[in-house]
Amino acid sequence: MRLVAVVLSWNGREDTLECLESLAGVPTIVVDNGSVDGSAEAIEEHFPDVELIRAGVNLGFSAGNNVGIRRALDLSADWIVLVNNDASVAPDLVDALVAAAGRHPDAGALAGKVYVDEPPDVLWYAGGNFEPRLGYSGRVRGAGKRDDGSYDEERDVDWGTGALLAVSREAIDRVGLLDEELFAYLEDVDWCLRIRDAGLRVVFVPSARAWHRVSASTGGAASTTSLYYHCRNTFAVCERRAPLARGHTGVRRAIVVGTHLVQALGHPKRGAALWTVLRAWRDYRRGRMGRR
Repeated sequence: MRLVAVVLSWNGREDTLECLESLAGVPTIVVDNGSVDGSAEAIEEHFPDVELIRAGVNLGFSAGNNVGIRRALDLSADWIVLVNNDASVAPDLVDALVAAAGRHPDAGALAGKVYVDEPPDVLWYAGGNFEPRLGYSGRVRGAGKRDDGSYDEERDVDWGTGALLAVSREAIDRVGLLDEELFAYLEDVDWCLRIRDAGLRVVFVPSARAWHRVSASTGGAASTTSLYYHCRNTFAVCERRAPLARGHTGVRRAIVVGTHLVQALGHPKRGAALWTVLRAWRDYRRGRMGRR
């Protein structure tokens, strides 16, 4: 089984180098998504065996990863593993994924267990559900909890996080690549749901582990970028998957807006965050997808 990792690199030179160090020995493609901090040059200097593709501009998470995925397929990859450039993987990642693929031949995607970077035993993702009728992606299983062994069972999930997600060539042949209209956020949810629709499973594999410096690539806690895309793309994914009558659609949109406004109230830049949510709603209503 040939496995190729795809890493999408924005600004974040040190994060990317740490990520690639953790992937030592794994065939890896890096798509440099228009970084301006010397990331591409540092990759060439420190990791000459890594294949570097310079996109030249910020294509977004979906389109940028798609560039790397196409190249991995050209290299005859059986499985493509997406790894965030602000994440580091465990040394036994490949062994864990290969073994899981053997145990689950009907799986189209394998979702890893992801921790926060610090403290390293606190979970960020251990499984996810999605309920499009309610506009609710569900509380991520295990999020914010110390890993006490309660999340060590392999199980089917609705979606896996793009921070550490392995997808098979068969799944891509059936459903295609990441949706580039979504640009960033919920593209992993959408992809996994399409894989499940195609008759393949999405399996949570707790032995495949990574540690994630959450949202570092989109500016961290002070940025409103993730809030915008998460809100706007929630509308898109929900309405594509579960169309409702007009009145019910309005109620669902109100739930999505309200949920994100509550998040905005706790944001370090409260005023900007509140406006960002309203702008996401406005842009979606006007059909403005892709990059903000």
